[in-house]
Amino acid sequence: MVEELPSVFLVGPMGAGKTTIGRLLAKQLGRTFVDSDWYIESQTGADIAWIFAKEGEAGFRERETRAIDELSQQKQIVLATGGGAVMAAENREFLKQRGIVVYLNAPVDVQMARTAKDKSRPLLQQPNPRKILQDLYSKRDPLYRQVAHIIMPTGHTYPRHMVNQLLQQLESLCCAPSITPDSKED
Repeated sequence: MVEELPSVFLVGPMGAGKTTIGRLLAKQLGRTFVDSDWYIESQTGADIAWIFAKEGEAGFRERETRAIDELSQQKQIVLATGGGAVMAAENREFLKQRGIVVYLNAPVDVQMARTAKDKSRPLLQQPNPRKILQDLYSKRDPLYRQVAHIIMPTGHTYPRHMVNQLLQQLESLCCAPSITPDSKED
């Protein structure tokens, strides 16, 4: 039963598909989808790039921890977190203890293809974004793995197919949804 499934929290690097997969998964489960970055923007009235520019990464991360704490307490949601959310030990604890954490593992090449021209990603506004992505992946991958209940590689299949695979894993992990996933591919 879908009601028995706890909230699902998606973690992973930028460009892994957390928002895309999160929306599709929420639709399949009949749940609310929340993106933590969008939530922070709606609470502050400012976009992430502006917060980084005015408060620095440390100021943004404080806001992010408050948001993760609030959002992870909501019942039966699908939450896409920011790529760096796992850097704070308290965020990892909130996520791991309050729901099922899915790590969408995207190789650096996939991240580059999906984020290369995205000006809304403050950490990539550097001369060598590939090196930034590689360094972030090296630092964060062990933390994503530490918090994850499920690890799913991304960038190799259609989003709808990934969601179908994820629904099967959630069901086997937890008692969960006996829904018939949409088999139509993007």
